[in-house]
Amino acid sequence: MSEQLRVSLVQAASGLEPADNRDLLVATAADLPAGTDLAVWPEAFARDFGTAGSDVSPYAEPVDGPFATAAAGVAKESGATVVAGMFETSEDPTRPWNTLVAAGAGGERSSYRKIHLYDSFGYRESDRLSAGPTQPVTIEVGGFTVGLMTCYDLRFPEHARLLVDAGAEVLALPAAWLAGDLKVDHWRTLLRARAIENTVFVVAAAQPAPRYTGHSMAVDPLGRVLAEAGPEAGRVDAVLDRAVLTAARETNPSLANRRL
Repeated sequence: MSEQLRVSLVQAASGLEPADNRDLLVATAADLPAGTDLAVWPEAFARDFGTAGSDVSPYAEPVDGPFATAAAGVAKESGATVVAGMFETSEDPTRPWNTLVAAGAGGERSSYRKIHLYDSFGYRESDRLSAGPTQPVTIEVGGFTVGLMTCYDLRFPEHARLLVDAGAEVLALPAAWLAGDLKVDHWRTLLRARAIENTVFVVAAAQPAPRYTGHSMAVDPLGRVLAEAGPEAGRVDAVLDRAVLTAARETNPSLANRRL
């Protein structure tokens, strides 16, 4: 069992040309710190959503397609597990899944299809995308169990709790958190709340301003912010220490004290 997990959160903006985004994935991976265990890119990194309500189905790919293959190449080259967002072809060709691909340095691959679609704040993600199955997805990275969530999933505490019940010690959340009134405040508050109530680390990689909020962040199990980006493109790095997780669960044994 490893005692530390070294995490990098890449806050970069995807565009409308998938080939350019694959190049950006490779370029931003090139300067990851040596020894990075987990590198997280934002939601919809293979291709941005485009204008609100636009059809993204022409840009959907299978999870062994060009973007996932590029992610696997980055994982092999860097030695880090790579997590990044894409649109995945589904049973309904007009409504793909909003998917995270996870590629390990040893060739292992996993995926998570976003459960909670963003039908909120005047948007209707479900008009263009299909919701994934309501089953938590975890992966193993560097001896830690990492639960996968995407953007709007953050607003549903039961989702995070299901991941923790499945063994998650870290929640990894790629996002394209749209900018707007109070949105940064909601983002920061909810990330810290999910960490505190579940006594887990939370690491979230967001797309940057101006369309999105930025503020990619790593939070420890007592809600301390370990690292936080500003609104612009960049990267933040953090080291997650198992001793901090153990101490937090001794100090605040809320998981053990549950009655419901």
